Amino acid sequence: MTTATPQRPTLTSKASNYLDERTSISTMVSMLGRKIFPDHWSFMLGEVALYSFVVILLSGTFLTFFFEPSMAEVHYEGSYVPLKGIEMSAAYASALDISFDIRGGLLMRQIHHWAALLFVAAIGLHMLRVFFTGAFRKPRELNWVIGFILFILAMAEGFTGYSLPDDLLSGNGLAIINGMIKGIPVVGTWISYLLFGGYFPGHDIVPRLFVLHIMLLPAILIVMIGLHMVLMVVNKHTQFAGPGRTNDNVVGVPVMPMFAAKAGSFFFIVFGVIALISATFTINPIWNYGPYDPSPVSAGTQPDWYIGFADGALRLAPGLESEILGLTLSWNILLPMIVLGLFIVLVMFYPFIEAWITGDKREHHIAERPRNNPTRTAIGAAGVWFYAIMWAAASSDLIATHFHLNVFQVTWALQAMLVLGPFLVFWLTKRIAIGLQKKDREILLHGYESGNIRRLPGGAYIEVHEPVGEYESWRLKSFEAYEPVMVRPNAQGRITAGVRARAALTRWFFEDRIAPVTRGELEAAKHDHH
Repeated sequence: MTTATPQRPTLTSKASNYLDERTSISTMVSMLGRKIFPDHWSFMLGEVALYSFVVILLSGTFLTFFFEPSMAEVHYEGSYVPLKGIEMSAAYASALDISFDIRGGLLMRQIHHWAALLFVAAIGLHMLRVFFTGAFRKPRELNWVIGFILFILAMAEGFTGYSLPDDLLSGNGLAIINGMIKGIPVVGTWISYLLFGGYFPGHDIVPRLFVLHIMLLPAILIVMIGLHMVLMVVNKHTQFAGPGRTNDNVVGVPVMPMFAAKAGSFFFIVFGVIALISATFTINPIWNYGPYDPSPVSAGTQPDWYIGFADGALRLAPGLESEILGLTLSWNILLPMIVLGLFIVLVMFYPFIEAWITGDKREHHIAERPRNNPTRTAIGAAGVWFYAIMWAAASSDLIATHFHLNVFQVTWALQAMLVLGPFLVFWLTKRIAIGLQKKDREILLHGYESGNIRRLPGGAYIEVHEPVGEYESWRLKSFEAYEPVMVRPNAQGRITAGVRARAALTRWFFEDRIAPVTRGELEAAKHDHH
């Protein structure tokens, strides 16, 4: 009988033991590896945002080696002949060098830009999925706020990077920002001086934006993404209703090895798609615009899509001014800033507003189907319409020229759709959601229409309905009934204005709601001859 010779520990095992004995990292890895994640295509939107951010960091690091964040005047001597000898800033000249003289520079510029657009778009779509499925409810209110701050930071990061090349298009964008800042009464001019280091455009704005773009904003974004991921693990992931899925469990696959393998593969797919688009479609051809000059403005210029809503708000604002105590108030600047600020605040704190209206303090881990909460779905659709009209208004001049319309008539139509459209969209969306609920209720109780007509012994003709499968039945009947809060007087027996307002909002939120199918109704339906 022979005994096995014990193997000597390898260098990898020694290093692992050394690290684990001093950090206990194996406990965290083991706990995280057992974490269960549900599987649904809509959950990939958050992953796309995360992976595109990784691509942004990688490509941005490459660009940082060659970009010169200076507004010092130089004469271009690069390989792009049409601009040779033209006076421009060092920032613009280095951006041209990256595009034409650095091997792979143009591809990296385009990868960086396309990844930034995808990053903002993925965050926006991810937030819409969270909103319409009610995944922001307790205990995830704080994660919603963090996610929305990430969306704002992503737009700020994109705008600062968009402005760095100091070309004519990005300079016009900065000119708009400068005008908006100066429209703020009393302090606007001083803020502009502080930001630009003197009169616009100054000589300091590009270096300052560069510091924000590569240091401050990315650091905050990384911290926020980390907090977002930690809270997602702590609060556990939401899941859609299905057999075996309850408010107390998570049905899916563990992080190790299945989810990690799928996530790694998906990262390379996202990276590959971004690289393919970047190698195929030109974006932001700064060489066509030339260096920034405050005097000309290119016709038909458009901002990146995620800033379009702010530009559109400025275009739709009425040209009104008034004087108060010697101060000129430019309402065409102040009104969009007030409306956009209010819109942002309402979206950020919506989970707390809805919880106050409904009085719902329960924990929710099952994602709702949008139709099962018609009022919330209608609010979201109205908000999307409001955003979309402002976004479309950023292209009001192009709409007029492409369709041979009067630009003033286009503006008036967009103003009407901005004011009246959200109310119409709210009403229409709510009616559609309630109609879909009624349809689901009918299918759950009576099954699907089969088209098979039979005659009963008594002579009557009926259509035989096909029964609903177990999974489909679970999906249709898995939504909660929640009664609205009641108006209760205070200790003195009085009903305050705040209580009345909350009661009115509660009635409005829950009106026309469809109650879920009860067990008794399901049992009765089983005995239905149909």
